[in-house]
Amino acid sequence: MIRLNSLLSVVLLLICTCFNALAQETFTINGVRDDRSNYYAITNATIHISPSEKLENATLVIKEGKIVSVNKSNAVPKGAAEINAKGKHVYASFIDANSHYGMPGVKKGSFWSWTKPENIGPQNPKAYNANDAIRANNNAAELFKSDDKKAEAMRKIGFGSALTYLPDGVARGTSALITFGKGRANTLILENQVGAHYAFDKGSSAQMYPVSTMGYVALLRQTYYDAQWYAEGGKEKFTDLTLEAFNATQSFPQFFDTKDLFDLERAAKVGKEFNKKYIYVGNGDEYQDLTTLKQFQPSLIIPISYPQPINVVDPIDAMNAPFSEMKHWELAPSNLAMLEKEGFTFAITASKLDSKTSFLKNLRLAVERGLSEEKALEALTVTPAQYINASSRLGTLEPGKIANFIITSDNIFSKKGKVLENWIRGHQFVIEKWTNEDLIGNYALKVNSSTYTLKASGDNPSAPKWNVSINDSTKLDTKATLHQGMMTLAFAGDTTKNAPKIRLSGWADQNGNFSGEGKDTKGEWVKWTAVKAVASSDKKEDQKKDKEEKANVLGDVIYPFSAYGSKEIAKQEDILITGATVWTNENEGVLENTDVLIKEGKIVKIGQGLKASKKTRVIDGKGKHLTAGIIDEHSHIALFSVNDVAVMSSMVRMEDVVNPNDVDIYRQLAGGVTSAQLLHGSANPIGGQSAIVKMKWGHTNPEELLFPNAKPFIKFALGENVKRSSWPMSHRFPQTRMGVEAVYNDGFARARAYDKAHKEYAGQGPKPRKDLQLEALAQILNDERFISCHSYVQSEINMLMKVADSFDFRVNTFTHILEGYKVADKMKEHGAGASTFSDWWAYKFEVYEAIPQNAALMTSQGVTVAINSDDSEMGRRLNQEAAKSVKYADMSEEEALKMVTLNPAKLLQIDDQVGSIKVGKSADVVLWTDHPLSIYAKSAYTLVDGTVYFSLENDEQLKKEMTAERARLVAKMQEAIKNGAKPKDVAPKINHHMHCDHLHLD
Repeated sequence: MIRLNSLLSVVLLLICTCFNALAQETFTINGVRDDRSNYYAITNATIHISPSEKLENATLVIKEGKIVSVNKSNAVPKGAAEINAKGKHVYASFIDANSHYGMPGVKKGSFWSWTKPENIGPQNPKAYNANDAIRANNNAAELFKSDDKKAEAMRKIGFGSALTYLPDGVARGTSALITFGKGRANTLILENQVGAHYAFDKGSSAQMYPVSTMGYVALLRQTYYDAQWYAEGGKEKFTDLTLEAFNATQSFPQFFDTKDLFDLERAAKVGKEFNKKYIYVGNGDEYQDLTTLKQFQPSLIIPISYPQPINVVDPIDAMNAPFSEMKHWELAPSNLAMLEKEGFTFAITASKLDSKTSFLKNLRLAVERGLSEEKALEALTVTPAQYINASSRLGTLEPGKIANFIITSDNIFSKKGKVLENWIRGHQFVIEKWTNEDLIGNYALKVNSSTYTLKASGDNPSAPKWNVSINDSTKLDTKATLHQGMMTLAFAGDTTKNAPKIRLSGWADQNGNFSGEGKDTKGEWVKWTAVKAVASSDKKEDQKKDKEEKANVLGDVIYPFSAYGSKEIAKQEDILITGATVWTNENEGVLENTDVLIKEGKIVKIGQGLKASKKTRVIDGKGKHLTAGIIDEHSHIALFSVNDVAVMSSMVRMEDVVNPNDVDIYRQLAGGVTSAQLLHGSANPIGGQSAIVKMKWGHTNPEELLFPNAKPFIKFALGENVKRSSWPMSHRFPQTRMGVEAVYNDGFARARAYDKAHKEYAGQGPKPRKDLQLEALAQILNDERFISCHSYVQSEINMLMKVADSFDFRVNTFTHILEGYKVADKMKEHGAGASTFSDWWAYKFEVYEAIPQNAALMTSQGVTVAINSDDSEMGRRLNQEAAKSVKYADMSEEEALKMVTLNPAKLLQIDDQVGSIKVGKSADVVLWTDHPLSIYAKSAYTLVDGTVYFSLENDEQLKKEMTAERARLVAKMQEAIKNGAKPKDVAPKINHHMHCDHLHLD
């Protein structure tokens, strides 16, 4: 009735589709060749040629899998089959630029895989890369195998094509552009080797290194350097097919899959280093740091997988629900709207969805939250086509392009906009049978003299659900069918159980009304009509809309996106602190009733009766004590991981895994800590490069926390943690303390030769390979990088100083060093400092001879001594740890305070900037409520660079705001669950308090 020759068209199309799936030019025909051209005219539709251009009541003509024309004449070309799509919308099929469709499964490498001796080296004996996580030789087109069930799921939500690749390893190889059609891979692959793909993930590699994000970063950086060296002559030394493939793909679009916002930012850092413009696959959390993202203007691919509400009925569960997860649940659907508002370029992907059926629902929610329909359509069609260099073939409905398009029942962004058909390369895939009729609505049903309400409802306007009711409220048991305009309707005569049925049969007229005959409950013949009521505003719908708008009042994005985050990042101020007791850590000593003036982040005046401008903030310091900010020489807070397990991990950088959202930063500020050295762990003799940071709570870019102009440090380690002889990784060298010494001698001998080769290179022959591992050791030899060495017993401390002397470098700091009192004279002679625990003892065998007088005894020998934490809880009580030397060893109070302020600054070589209250130094200061070494002292204000990042007053306000916000979100989640949202159980977020020996890896 609706389509011209519709039945014949469908039959012929199915024949052509099945046959043409095999109809390659190179395929030997067994029978008679079918050359039918699949020539169609989709008429009377609203055709969206592009996101910004549409034609009403227009015709799309396709032939041989290509678009011939889009016009408003609605004339059907001779030989074309017409499909009348009156009232329907036609869009270009969506393109997913991040898919794993058709790829084999990836078995993840075990965390403990490196416990086996055979897993130390690469597992593949072929001429591939030395690290199994580098898989640039993977080719998606060679691996591709279609999956009808998964393809159908993608067609149902509007996708016609995708960029697919194998998600395995750090360098993942190349992708293929495929369609979600049916047939052999030959007819589904549009293009081979389209893009190159990367991620910070080792994938299926069972190799020992790397096992952490900082290791993945180092491996990728090294691979870039290796590839450059290989191309410049390194291939003369050996063959590496992986590096050859890596080099061959550098001109392709470069895609980087990330697991969170910080992954995206660290990938951008690698991209900047190697001049690579990545296209980043995000995670829907980009709104949490748009300011940082703007700095490198990324091209994005954004999933619309939203978190579930948390089951917070139980008040204990509600209390344990992570605050950041509650906030993200509410704000995640607004991510795309925020990105659009800030002018970002992005595509939308269906990947990272647990169920593809939620895609359109989530897309429409994003539009409700402010994403424009034009931008949404652009992100599904034009932008992904641009990313994969396929704009000439896909993305719009322009003549000459591939006939990939969808027919929808309404605007795709409305709830009525169902995908009815998905055409791929000119082949029709019917998602849902349809006609041009819209039957949804209420009908006045009259059976002889009796009146009822016949209601048609549901998502499909041409195939609704039917129900009869009395007085528009009491529903009757109803069964109805509608086929080619013929209605068969049966419903109970009343509401009693097993009531006899009224049975009707009739036809639809041209106005969409029904009439016919039937029999009543007594078996008498009756006449009936069903006249559709004119649509009117529904008060209930209006009330529902008002309720939804009220429910969509959203909370603020906070910085950082964590508990104790604020709507605004703290700003630097000019501050005058008056009348305080000032512990200068300088020759002036402790000054009573003294003022300190701070401007532009620096201390500018110290004295009494200081004056300031009206714009200067005045803080009353009367009865309080002002000290320099506490500096923790040895910390592992604010890190996503702490150890990688290569014997020499000198290539990894802690700055790559700094977590500015870690609430321990806020807690350290509450304890007066303003700076810390974030160290690699002690799982290996030579660990990773340190990150010295300032506690700038609220700054979400890790780079902003790094201490400006700080000299580079690196972590070394001695003792039980290094050998791991009793651990599952017992196959790894070294197994003894002698082996540890051998690692140092070997490493520095190779580093010396490496450094010499680079310095003496005169431009003849292949340039020496850049080795990030040896580069860091060479920096130590050149006095450009400094060592903080985890240590305990005197024999090993002596050993490392002898190794250092033999290679003519100095150990800057022995940290922990609980037997330092035994070798303090030798340390002084060598030039080493010490950063120790105050009174830790007996927690393992190698600390049995620790004594609480250790710090004081080393100080008496002229060694610069600091007290460190190595623990997030101790870190915020370092003032009390320093006080223990006053108790146990009669150290003066000023010297004790210096062990957590000025002395660690000296050890970290930043004492020209911080560590004391002196004109010209950074205003990293703490105003204490009591004597700074007292257990009763609290930080009233903690300032970093003249910015108040913690105050008791603001802390109370934040707690009140969090309580109110949590209560609001709990109520909103309960309402969402009541309305049908599927909740998840509370999973309290574990904040891993990492120490030196922890092998908690991200």
